[in-house]
Order: sequence, then structure tokens, then C-alpha cells
Amino acid sequence: MIRIVIAVLKLIAFLCFTPPMMLLQWLIVKLKLGNRNWVPRFYNQTLCRIIGIKVTVEGNPPQNGLILSNHVSWKDILVLNALVPLSLIAKREVSAWPLFGSLARLQGTVFVNRDSKGSIIASLEEIQHRLLQGDVLVLFPESTTHTGKSILPFKSSFIAAAQRTGTEVVPVTIIYQSQHGLPLTLRQRPEVAWYGDGDLAPHLWAILKGGPIGVKVIFHTALRPADFRNRKVLTKAAEALIRASLAHNLHAGPKMR
Repeated sequence: MIRIVIAVLKLIAFLCFTPPMMLLQWLIVKLKLGNRNWVPRFYNQTLCRIIGIKVTVEGNPPQNGLILSNHVSWKDILVLNALVPLSLIAKREVSAWPLFGSLARLQGTVFVNRDSKGSIIASLEEIQHRLLQGDVLVLFPESTTHTGKSILPFKSSFIAAAQRTGTEVVPVTIIYQSQHGLPLTLRQRPEVAWYGDGDLAPHLWAILKGGPIGVKVIFHTALRPADFRNRKVLTKAAEALIRASLAHNLHAGPKMR
């Protein structure tokens, strides 16, 4: 019963906090009132506190460049946005999602379309333009979420934007390590993740009831596109680095206090 009450309070806090933050961000963007990045960062930092996501950071968050990260859950977006002023590269279907689509648009998300070669070229041009502006963009090259126990092969299509602009690529590893202060078991990891065709509403409710979640985010040393023969070699190098980092950290587990 106590968990249900706490979950309801968290949900109320989210519903009360989100609309004014969306309005503030809309006004900043519409009226060009200044740096629009601080609102999403403050919003996501607060959401992490409301939900109970505790983040440990290793390495230095980038000031610009293209972030490549493994993808475990919608919570990845909250965590990364809480650490770095960034915009997402997301599939165009996200723009039509209730509420989340509006939030994504307000945060300057680049919506990409893989349906045709022409669509990919147009998406690449937009990503290149944003990178040349000095924006930090995050791409999940698995193109879907996964269990958090391993990663799927990376797709390299949109990484070509970094190759063409000479923008540094920053590999990032996200590891969900604990819940209620205890290390996650192999059985629990898919429950904390959200992937496949799982229903979002029951998952969200379980997370709200589930207690604090410990997440580790590792910002690896940036990779320079000029050091690699082509985008596929660059992608493979980032994938291997993240895969090895994830395996090492899952084996080592969190340091409990």
C-alpha cells in the first residue's frame, strides 16, 4: 500500500511539473528569449529525482559532438538529458507519441526517417547542420532498446554525418546497476529495461512503485573520424568499446556502500 501511495504522489508530481516546464520551453523557443538548453536539463534532472533515478558519472560529458550510446530504456533519455545539454536523434514515429512527442519537439529532437534513401539523405543533412552549429546530439545506433545485459549490432547510416563534418564521436555506456540499493540480478534487468513490444503504461507504473534505481553513465574518450577509414570502421570501434565496457561493469557490479 505504501508503494502505491508513493507511486501516486510521483505521478501527481510529474503531471503538475511537466505542463509549466513545457510552456516555459515553448516561450523560450518561440520568442527566442535565450539559451533553450537549460530548461530541458533542469526538467530531466527534476524528473530523475521524482522517479528516484540516481546517476553516477564516469568521464567528462562533451560540450559538442555526436554521442553514441547503448539503449536500454526510455530512462536513458532522462539520464543523458540531465547530464548534458543535448538533443536526440529519434525515429519520426516518436513525434506522434502523446505528450512524449511534444516533449521531444521542444527539446530540439532531430526526427529521422529510414523508409527511403531520399529520406535518409535529408535526415543526414539536418544532422550535419546541427553538428556544424555546435549542438550535442545523441544517437542510439542499435535503433531500439534492449535488455541491458548486452547490446545489439550498431547501424552506421547516420554516423556518416560525423564523418562528413569531422565531428568527434563520444561513445557512452549506460549501465543500470541497482534498485533499492541492491545490485540488480539478471532476472531483474529486463524488468528495469523497457524493450520490444512491452506495454509502456504497466512498465511506467512498476518503475514508479519500484524504488530508487542506480544508473552508471560512462563517457569514453572521444573518437576522431579522421582516424578511421570510413564510418563503418568508426561505428565498429565505438560498438566494441561500449560492448566491452558494459560487459566489464556488469561483471564487476556496483560498489555498494
